Amino acid sequence: MQSRTPEIPAEAWFKSSYSGANTSECVEAAAVLDGAAVRDSKYPYGPQIAFDTHAWASFLAALRDNRLS
Repeated sequence: MQSRTPEIPAEAWFKSSYSGANTSECVEAAAVLDGAAVRDSKYPYGPQIAFDTHAWASFLAALRDNRLS
């Protein structure tokens, strides 16, 4: 069975503080009930991918620890 990300209000999406104000190549994230959703900022109505709370926390920890380079 395929799972879909629930409708997320436009104001819930945010870009990383590391994204420049004038850049068009970034991802946006939004907190959802059980984790986070991510989308391409150039295509706000395009596909989204959802991560459960554990997967999102693991991803953020890996970023903080510089394990994704």
